[in-house]
Amino acid sequence: MKEIIDTFRSDLFAGKDILITGGSSGIGLAIAQGFARLGGSVIALGSSETKLKAAAADPENKGIRFERVDVRDPEAINVFAKTLKKLDVLINGAGIARPQAEFEDATYMEVMDVNLNSQMRFSMAVLPLLKASRGVIINTASMLSYVTDPVVPAYGASKTGVLGLTRHLAHAFGPDGIRVNAISPGYHKTDMTKGLWTDPVPAEKIAERSALKRWGSVDDLVGTALFLASPAAIFITGADLPVDGGFVNGSF
Repeated sequence: MKEIIDTFRSDLFAGKDILITGGSSGIGLAIAQGFARLGGSVIALGSSETKLKAAAADPENKGIRFERVDVRDPEAINVFAKTLKKLDVLINGAGIARPQAEFEDATYMEVMDVNLNSQMRFSMAVLPLLKASRGVIINTASMLSYVTDPVVPAYGASKTGVLGLTRHLAHAFGPDGIRVNAISPGYHKTDMTKGLWTDPVPAEKIAERSALKRWGSVDDLVGTALFLASPAAIFITGADLPVDGGFVNGSF
């Protein structure tokens, strides 16, 4: 990550407050580390006490405060939001996938709730703070906002919905100076995709479709988030930035 961080001014987010959902592991944690290393005051939310405790104990996460909030619980979100005095950046990163099980109604609704509904809930809960700071929202979509995977219909539907939500919120919040954009990760090596990148057959197939002929790492998302939250992106809103190594427009 050092090469990525060194691209930016070391105090770029000094005095700024950043909130990241899904920030206790994987992509969310890497992004949290990026903001913290550029001087930001970062709160990373998660649902697993085990992951939160492990992350808090890791010296790599110095400067990050970890909190447990259930993103499916509107009341818990609103209660937490009221504890914040100011906020400059909201990153909606919480997400789950339940392959095959998403055809069951309860599981389908849970995935939609975590992946899509929570992004709306957090955006609304912290809206007064973002109005005050003329802040930034970064939503997390996916390459499956563009291509299909037949075993995760709820994941694909929720992430496609994130693109629509992003565009609508950009116009709803734009008059208050709030920018709203999305990032669409591709195949990155995380716990969610471990079953694929540890199996040589799908791992090689996925890498081959990528223009860069490799899997992504969690660090590959960090620079994109930092850029979108920075003054360098001051006139970018309602956009989605794919970070997939060219996977979506590739072919097998």
